[in-house]
Amino acid sequence: MHILVVSQYFLPEEFHINDIASSLCKKGIQVDVLTGQPNYPGGRIFSNYKWWGLGKNVVAGMRVFRVPLVPRGNSGSFRLLLNYCSFVLSALLFGPLLVRRQKYDAIMVYGTSPILQAIPAIYLGFLKSAPVTLWLQDLWPESLAATKHVRNETVLSAIRLLVGWIYRRTNLILIQSRAFEPSVRAICRDTPIVYFPNSVDIAFVDGPRIDAPLPILPELDDSFVVMLAGNVGIAQAPEVILEAARLLQGVSQIRFVVLGQGSRWESIRDQAKALGLRNLHLPGRFPVQTMPALMRKAAVLLVTLTDEPIFALTVPNKVQAYMAAGRPILACLNGEGARLVTEAQAGLSVPAENARALADAVMQLYNMPMDELAQMGANGRRYFKTHFDHDKLVDELIAHLRALSNTPKDAR
Repeated sequence: MHILVVSQYFLPEEFHINDIASSLCKKGIQVDVLTGQPNYPGGRIFSNYKWWGLGKNVVAGMRVFRVPLVPRGNSGSFRLLLNYCSFVLSALLFGPLLVRRQKYDAIMVYGTSPILQAIPAIYLGFLKSAPVTLWLQDLWPESLAATKHVRNETVLSAIRLLVGWIYRRTNLILIQSRAFEPSVRAICRDTPIVYFPNSVDIAFVDGPRIDAPLPILPELDDSFVVMLAGNVGIAQAPEVILEAARLLQGVSQIRFVVLGQGSRWESIRDQAKALGLRNLHLPGRFPVQTMPALMRKAAVLLVTLTDEPIFALTVPNKVQAYMAAGRPILACLNGEGARLVTEAQAGLSVPAENARALADAVMQLYNMPMDELAQMGANGRRYFKTHFDHDKLVDELIAHLRALSNTPKDAR
């Protein structure tokens, strides 16, 4: 089977689609990827790439086709809109040219923001007579409204109509959270919807397999480390970590460590410095292959989201990664993500953006016997292997794509 993955983000950017595409390839699927020029999360085009360039290379057995785009920068919503739209336009214009000699059995869209990237996939599906599967990671326009990138109700209504058009012109919608289904069903009409959660690379379960030494981070030693690993943006409400750290600054053994960067990273760093917080450390972003080992140095792994209705429907991919790492989870969020942590008995959950509740939960975990903490970690790992095993999920994805490709065109 020959498939085309359409994703604005791909290697060397660090997204879960990298692991999915690589695993498909290892299982004998011929994989091509249509993507943009890498610039996430820093907002600048990576070295050895050019924003205006067309590219084709082979990565881990996959052919990767790159189209131009405007880098997202760090100057706000307008630059982000240019980034989104430039990929869609470039993929519509240059995508057919780059893959003109290819025949595909299926096309899959990795549906992070922007969901608009499904538009060139739908067009390519028409040109290639190939069914299109959309794997939804975010809900639009809800995510745009929640992160304040778009506030105009007229614009949001227009985007909702466009999203409905996208849903109805795909052949299968995969949702990463069961809670997505009512919102998607309301505007997708008869398009089939299937629950297909995220997973993480096997290294998070079996341990790191790297020869390079880990970064030296003294803040991870000789203390009770509460670690957040991943993006530090508006959606993660990092201010709640700042305030919890302020509330607990008198407990010398407790340290908050944020491994990652994003649009709110510099602001949080500057505020922590202004407040003189010695228990909040923001060392920055590290290669994804180092994260399993670094996460195992934490006493507790922290996941946060803003107090917005859309994020109560979302399961951050951190939840799966944390479960696989086998450490207790502290979920400062609402809804589906918190439910999974509680159901798995993998840690504690507190309401989103409630710094006092977060600080109290940290103290509760700090005062727990070590065997209780270890049991929480073991519960999470067991739940991960039952519900989110990467290899099993890739096999399910292959089955979905094969079933679609074998369905007669007039029956899709």
